[in-house]
Amino acid sequence: MITVKDIEYFNSFLGEDRVLTKDSINDDFSHDELGGISKMPEVLLEARSTEEISKIMKYAYEKGIPVVARGSGTGLVGASVPLQGGIMINMSNMNNILELDDENLTLTVEPGVLLMDISKFVEENDLFYPPDPGEKSATIGGNISTNAGGMRAVKYGVTRDYVRGLEIVLPNGSILNVGGKVVKNSSGYSIKDLICGSEGTLAIITKAILKLLPLPKKSISLLVPFPNLDLAIGTVPKIIKSKAIPTAIEFMQREVILAAEEFLGKKFPDNTSDAYLLLSFDGNSKEEIEKDYEKVAEICLEEKALDVYIVDTDERKDAVWNARGAFLEAVKASTTEMDECDVVVPRNRVAEFIKYTDELQQQFNIRIRSFGHAGDGNLHVYILKDELTQEEWWEKLKAIFDCMYQKAIDLEGLVSGEHGIGFAKKNYMLKQYGEEYVLLMRNIKKAFDPKNILNPQKVCE
Repeated sequence: MITVKDIEYFNSFLGEDRVLTKDSINDDFSHDELGGISKMPEVLLEARSTEEISKIMKYAYEKGIPVVARGSGTGLVGASVPLQGGIMINMSNMNNILELDDENLTLTVEPGVLLMDISKFVEENDLFYPPDPGEKSATIGGNISTNAGGMRAVKYGVTRDYVRGLEIVLPNGSILNVGGKVVKNSSGYSIKDLICGSEGTLAIITKAILKLLPLPKKSISLLVPFPNLDLAIGTVPKIIKSKAIPTAIEFMQREVILAAEEFLGKKFPDNTSDAYLLLSFDGNSKEEIEKDYEKVAEICLEEKALDVYIVDTDERKDAVWNARGAFLEAVKASTTEMDECDVVVPRNRVAEFIKYTDELQQQFNIRIRSFGHAGDGNLHVYILKDELTQEEWWEKLKAIFDCMYQKAIDLEGLVSGEHGIGFAKKNYMLKQYGEEYVLLMRNIKKAFDPKNILNPQKVCE
């Protein structure tokens, strides 16, 4: 599809060193973090400005060439894989922090800035960007495109709640600014909120204005072992009702903790119980936090927790939260291949869903590992290939996914909590939503992208 003439055009304003083809394209650009879906782009363009992206899109629109924008490639559903070849735009070099506005409490950034760099920068200025997805090397453009959540969502919300404004390039190359630094906006349809979570199918994000908060002065965590997962998860609604809202409420099972210990070569503070809640609290004074965590500790013990460990030193916090942050990599390192089911269910149905995955583990004779955000019902369930043949793997994986996503729907949940739909989960989303809902989504896509060149075959197409 890409011709010599196309390459000459891109060379004319990007330069040959930023126009890569064939063997000069690293294989990493053919897949995302999980790697189950793979396709090489025909040309990889290294963009450095909004104007360059506008020129690329105008040309692609005229020629009908498919385009995929790509950041760090840390996604898990194939959203950044160029299924039709064509053009891939690498956004990683658009990685400048453009402005910190400490009067309006906003940060303006390019889409290639890493989440960990944003956190470090704002905290050095005594400010706080709350969204906290597990993959800190993800780009902010990717976070916005998937409406990433993370562990602090139970108290602070998700990425969409912190996007004030966006600069975007439409599929036809037009540059548009949506939202801004204002706190309120009831001026027509919220295009900004449509772009958040659209997985690069509607427009390419070239700048973002993010909402910041003052940095909480203190934080403390509780590690709470329970005899079983039912008791652990059953405690969560009572914690939420107590009005002592933790920053995060994570659930963990012993198998995943052991995998993290082996992966990191470090011991977890306790690994003897079958299930744990890990809670964090933040605030501006020790007294404020103590009041909340003491109330929650009391609730946990009333609900038959085996103990409550206070994690209040930097060393203990690092041990606990580094282990939690390593769960995905630890599970991945323990097997030959894996795939993920990312669902969200009502908080009071979490234990029911996890118990069901244990039943599937026995039924299909396959390892299944899980952890997730108990405070908002977002679960991450991993199916592990181990020594299965490729044929056995695909057969079992499809059957298990069919069961899990149907169970999520039966429990009044949704088929993706924070990792998006991309290509891998598309059929499950289309099955969940009715015909009218899907038609509305496709009409929105058509309004933005009538030629269907931007990240085609993803989400609802």
